[in-house]
Amino acid sequence: MFTTGQLVFAGVFIVVFVAVMIYVYRKDLPLHKKYYKGSYWILLAFLLFIGVLLAIKLLTKD
Repeated sequence: MFTTGQLVFAGVFIVVFVAVMIYVYRKDLPLHKKYYKGSYWILLAFLLFIGVLLAIKLLTKD
């Protein structure tokens, strides 16, 4: 389905992309800690909300 060159390109692209994203995140980490303090609570509330919706869906299934 894919040629060897395409697979090599995709693999190199993914590795480089992830490495750059990690580098950029680490560089901005002090800013994240300063401006996004407490954002884990929002993530937790969002995941809890999704869990409640999933539970309702599974419990009301015929």
